[in-house]
Amino acid sequence: MRAVILAAGRGIRMGSLTRERPKCMIELAGRSVLARQIEVLRQVGCRTITIVAGHGAEAIPELGIERIYNRDYATTNMVATFFCARTLMTGTEDLIVSYGDIVYEERIVRALTACRAPVCLSVDVAWRHYWERRMPNPLSDAETLKLDAAGRVLELGQKTDRYDDIQGQYMGLFKLRADWLERLPKIYDEMPRDRTYDGKDFPNMYMTSFLQHLIGAGWHVQSVPVRNGWLEIDTMDDLRLYTSLHEGGRLDEFCKLA
Repeated sequence: MRAVILAAGRGIRMGSLTRERPKCMIELAGRSVLARQIEVLRQVGCRTITIVAGHGAEAIPELGIERIYNRDYATTNMVATFFCARTLMTGTEDLIVSYGDIVYEERIVRALTACRAPVCLSVDVAWRHYWERRMPNPLSDAETLKLDAAGRVLELGQKTDRYDDIQGQYMGLFKLRADWLERLPKIYDEMPRDRTYDGKDFPNMYMTSFLQHLIGAGWHVQSVPVRNGWLEIDTMDDLRLYTSLHEGGRLDEFCKLA
């Protein structure tokens, strides 16, 4: 397998911590998010790991991984960053795609690699307990994720005021099967540039919007259910919470750090 880490964004909700570095370089329990990701990805057999960097790229140390630069990072979003890595969308090895602001246990990635659908999404089915620790009202942040009886993803990424619309939380970690990779650039290039996608213009499209586009085009997007085992570092409050839980010996309730 190979892996690509999408880490070009500014991370403005992290305040001064990301003024000169990307979110992947924020430290949690003494190690950077990026170092933790690389360790897990190597443990599961990723032969090549590539990071797509942008803001604060010079702050990323040499960690034995390949680099691609999104020169338009200030005016684009996650999907545009992903397609800076077109050279990875070929070959005979599956590709794991990871957001740059999450950490995850090895078991999460191993479950993902066992899935053989064209697109496999890690989905936390115990998300609500985790979200309730992060914020007073989980529905203010959570998005829809609807599955059929076999776990195939039908819808994701929409706002909702009903817990029944959320059968799990998309984690920002997914896998693309090798024999489907070469189709990605064509479907992306054929998307209309003059329309909006869930309220965003084309360069700032969310990854969930692109995944929904694949679903609409008939792609099989399969959920891979897990129970916790990961953390998203989206805000300063998140980092304070995780630091407090770690210092109190309680972080394992949500994620066991290596």
